[in-house]
Amino acid sequence: MQAADTLAYNPQSLNALRFQAGQQGGKEATRAAAQQFESYFLQLMLRSMRETQSDDGLFNSRESRIFTDMFDQQTAQNIARGQGMGVADMLVDYIESSVQASQGIKPAPRPYTLPPVGKAPQAQVAEPAVQAVATETAVDGVSADAAGEPLTPKNFVNKLWPHAVEAAGELGVSPHFLLAQAALETGWGKSELKHADGSNSFNLFNIKAGKSWQGERVAAETTEYAQGVAAKETAQFRAYESYSEAFADYANLLKSNARYAGVVGLGGDAQAFARGLQQSGYATDPMYADKILRVMGSQAFRDGLTGQVLS
Repeated sequence: MQAADTLAYNPQSLNALRFQAGQQGGKEATRAAAQQFESYFLQLMLRSMRETQSDDGLFNSRESRIFTDMFDQQTAQNIARGQGMGVADMLVDYIESSVQASQGIKPAPRPYTLPPVGKAPQAQVAEPAVQAVATETAVDGVSADAAGEPLTPKNFVNKLWPHAVEAAGELGVSPHFLLAQAALETGWGKSELKHADGSNSFNLFNIKAGKSWQGERVAAETTEYAQGVAAKETAQFRAYESYSEAFADYANLLKSNARYAGVVGLGGDAQAFARGLQQSGYATDPMYADKILRVMGSQAFRDGLTGQVLS
């Protein structure tokens, strides 16, 4: 009997399998250990289910119980080595992500399947909150950024994609969501907040500079909603040295503030992300969630993501 086959009869072999996976390394050894753990888990589940049944019966005996245990063991092994119940898959993902984290490797972008053009998922509209939101800007005409690149959705995405992936990995969400929000807040880069001398603040998410903010600031006119009524006012916003710094600060804001706890770790759930931002008070616009989802369902967003990870 092979070492990988002994787990059904001897749970202590889990230690041997763990050692074997550590020595051999690679996905195959990790999956073999995970499948054996799932097999043992299934055995315990089947045994627990049988213990709820009555021991009385014409064919109940010590020999029949031994035979039943052997049958359950083999059944558990067959299930684990086939499609399984997903336990082994979760273990493999957890082990691999833990190893990558220990090696300083960032996780891959969370999966998100783009909706059909014009069919963005609908978000529930929350009550207006207490922060600012930039005016939604359409993509019309072609101007250029400071580097001379045309301000098109594709160039916008290409410029920001690596930073979005980095921040999304910290937040446990799809980078598509961050790009869609940045596109909404800046009109695909056409309305980025500027200093008085025309230099860029790199504030893609229009995060305000409160009393605790120790960095540079930039003043700009913004639209606030109070009881559903829009009004213009001038406010102070955070300013950064780069887009990378802007994304990092955005991720830190959502992770460190308890009000955004419901937004972190949502994976590829676009509706939950947009709705969570609105309900947590990120913006006062009562249509903020719908606007983010509309960006994700637009042809401009799809065109911008050409060449990047679409799902």
